[in-house]
Amino acid sequence: MSNIPETGRTPRVQLRLVVIQTLVVSLLLTLGGRLWYIQIRESDAYAEEASGNHVQRVVQPAVRGSILDARGVPLADNETRLVVSASRTELLTMEDDGKAVLTRLAGVLSMKPKDVMDKVRLCDAETPQPCWNGSPYQPILITDEATAQQALQIRERAEDFPGIVTEPAAVRRYPGPGGAETAQVLGYLSPVTDEEVRRAQDTDSPYLRSDQVGRSGLERQYDKELRGRAGVTRYEVDNLGRVLGESESEPAEPGSHLVTSIDSRVQRVAEYELNEAMKDARKEWDRNTDEYYKADSGAVVVMESKTGRVVAMASNPSYDPNAWVGGISAEDYEQLTGEAANNPLLNRATQGQSAPGSIFKVIPTTAAVNAGYSFDGPYDCSSSYTIGGRAFGNFEARAYGPISLGRALEVSCDTVFYRLAHEEWLKDGGVTPKKDADDWFYKTAHQFGLGKPTGIDLPDEVGGRVPDRQWKQEYWEANKDTWCAQGKKNGSYTERIAYENCLEGNRLRAGDSVNYSIGQGDTLVTPIQMATIYAAISNGGTLYTPSVGKAVVSADGRNVREIEPESHGELPMTKKTRDEIDEALAGVATRGTADWRFAGWPQDEIPMHAKTSTAEVYGKQTTSWFATYTEEYTIVMTISQGGTGSGASAPAVRKIYNALYGISEDGTIDRRKALLPEPQKGLPKITPHG
Repeated sequence: MSNIPETGRTPRVQLRLVVIQTLVVSLLLTLGGRLWYIQIRESDAYAEEASGNHVQRVVQPAVRGSILDARGVPLADNETRLVVSASRTELLTMEDDGKAVLTRLAGVLSMKPKDVMDKVRLCDAETPQPCWNGSPYQPILITDEATAQQALQIRERAEDFPGIVTEPAAVRRYPGPGGAETAQVLGYLSPVTDEEVRRAQDTDSPYLRSDQVGRSGLERQYDKELRGRAGVTRYEVDNLGRVLGESESEPAEPGSHLVTSIDSRVQRVAEYELNEAMKDARKEWDRNTDEYYKADSGAVVVMESKTGRVVAMASNPSYDPNAWVGGISAEDYEQLTGEAANNPLLNRATQGQSAPGSIFKVIPTTAAVNAGYSFDGPYDCSSSYTIGGRAFGNFEARAYGPISLGRALEVSCDTVFYRLAHEEWLKDGGVTPKKDADDWFYKTAHQFGLGKPTGIDLPDEVGGRVPDRQWKQEYWEANKDTWCAQGKKNGSYTERIAYENCLEGNRLRAGDSVNYSIGQGDTLVTPIQMATIYAAISNGGTLYTPSVGKAVVSADGRNVREIEPESHGELPMTKKTRDEIDEALAGVATRGTADWRFAGWPQDEIPMHAKTSTAEVYGKQTTSWFATYTEEYTIVMTISQGGTGSGASAPAVRKIYNALYGISEDGTIDRRKALLPEPQKGLPKITPHG
């Protein structure tokens, strides 16, 4: 008989199975205990460690769109430069944190090793510039001025430069076609601020810390369209900063192009003639101050009369917008902002305001007619007009006898407007106004659009000032305490004025009204406001909102958003009054104060209309103004401390018209030489980019 159990297994085999079963159960119990320990007992600790794994965004800036003139000529575009960048993440994986690589790189770029290393360190409260203020996962710019030879060295010796990348990149430039800087119209770029980065971080167009954004002019006004949308790549990284993988990527969308109504050829002429007029004015002797005219600043606007589109806009002193590209130097910044610079960043066409003088007279002329006075008159143009013992004189004490309002515009007779303004002031109650005072002269100015910005598509436009009763009251309330503290009844001239203002600075006095009637006193306007008004007279009465942008075109050229001319009202005059003023302004150019500047002008073929102005400014030399229009174009020029309107500004304006229409000095018209034989139509052909 056999002693083997029925199972067929020996005791030794059974023992082995028991041992194996015991080990398996033990392992399962150990694994379960470990899982319980990790998931339950230590879950908070592991969750905290896992939170170190997160997503980082790397943003690739979009190529900025170009700004083009009306013919498609670039006023602002981009040029390709060789850029050298460093990957801080890759450098930190090296034993020396990449110091050896950066030292070799400095040798190739002819830079100091410390300067290169400073560029890749991260900015914080204790780290001065230069330092990197962007994402540590973003390639850090070392230089955008590498030569082709330097880039080739880095690429050929790639094993010596791990983490270093050389590639072409787009950098802003302002080519100044034909010498037309167009500086204040274009504006400039400067680095984005921390606050701007914070506000944009959760939008569809985030900023890089190293981004440049528009700070003035068209660059600022159309920044969103020009900037496009940056690309974003998201990387998963651990708590040590190591990249685990790419989660998603959105490509950059290049910015759109902005087509403007500026013609760079006319812009060049306008800039040149304004500058030459200022230089010529400085050669003239001012008999009132016994010195040469300073002619310290000026502006000129060339506008399409029937659309309000700006063909040229120049401001002087000016600057080269390329000075801001890549970060402005301390020396250049001082030249642009120092006391001796005289604010070249200021666009005096939209931000420079001063008393308009006689070019303002089209407004009181309209006001007088609306108040019931006859355009034909007659009105006494005496050499002076006396109010309360004070004589208000005519220019150079001239007298023309009884004349119409039209003739008063032609010869710029101040005393006619003094009388009308004084009569209306008395009718309205004088210093104690009636409750229902008409205030025709002030109301009409507001109806012409003065006292507020025109709405031009350029930033920071100022609105000028209409010194009516409301303004007088508000101004007095704001300054009363200062006047009362400084004023003395029997003190100096300044102290006596302060004393009078303290007592009754809120009252609209007779002297205020008569000075206002000829664009003097506290009246302030800008060149763009006066260009808008004279263009409206030219086109029959429509006040167009002036514009520079003409169309926004997508980077691929497929989508076009045209910017159509818009009006913001009509001149407060009948067609009859408009025609009478139009005829009078033609008389200024043919038999009035500007006729000597338009000798030989082909008036029959291209009717010219004009108004001169010599505005007085307290403590300064007179301001020269000249406002003109033809059927197609309106030009307004002003020169601060430049003398008379016909003397300083008129010759330059005539030369701009000569260029526009192709007219020689003897009045011969050659259309082949005309810069703009007809108002601009359509859009130029645009080359896609991106």
